[in-house]
Amino acid sequence: MAGNRSEVRESGKSTALGTVAGRLMQAWCATLRFEIIDRCALTQPGGIPGPVIYCLWHNRIFTMPAAWKKACGKHRQAVVLTSASHDGAALARAVGVFGIGSVRGSSSRRGVAALVAMRKALRENTDVCITPDGPRGPKHVIQPGIIKLAEASGAPIVPIHVEYSSCRELKTWDRFAIPAPGSKVRVIFDEALAVPGGLSEDDFETWRRRLEEIMLRGAAPTFDLR
Repeated sequence: MAGNRSEVRESGKSTALGTVAGRLMQAWCATLRFEIIDRCALTQPGGIPGPVIYCLWHNRIFTMPAAWKKACGKHRQAVVLTSASHDGAALARAVGVFGIGSVRGSSSRRGVAALVAMRKALRENTDVCITPDGPRGPKHVIQPGIIKLAEASGAPIVPIHVEYSSCRELKTWDRFAIPAPGSKVRVIFDEALAVPGGLSEDDFETWRRRLEEIMLRGAAPTFDLR
């Protein structure tokens, strides 16, 4: 029998694995050399006074909690959208190690509830992070949810680009990347995008494509960052 599609799945095993994964990410990232490039004043206290929506490709999740904590953790709060599955529960626990909260849901399960929860977080001045090609892909394709959230909430979208000097790509649908220990990581907080309200269907698609093009420009392969 199929499970309830509105159900948030969680177990002792998934939460324990998530906590262990978060500690591993923490230790791994401590070996990395981070370079933060801020094109929107987000890392400056008061630089963007209200909440924002972070846009990050799914295969760059590994280093983002540590980078965010280093760049923004002292003056901003954030939650991450994770799926309602057991994998989502593990990810929620992993980012929790870095002081980041979570909203559970995806386009395939609890989508409306997740959207409502993210709008509530933004109203409470908490940033929201979305991987718009996750949790199942297609890789590097912006799904419409992030544009809907920006249009409904008025919060600007901040595209985030993460580049590694050396990494290993796993054989997953998104080619999930893990940087080599001791390597350099460049994190770019790009210029914020203010999506207007009341978009027509054509204008909505124009904004979706615009965001996708910006994100694809930042999805360059690894190169020499020394």
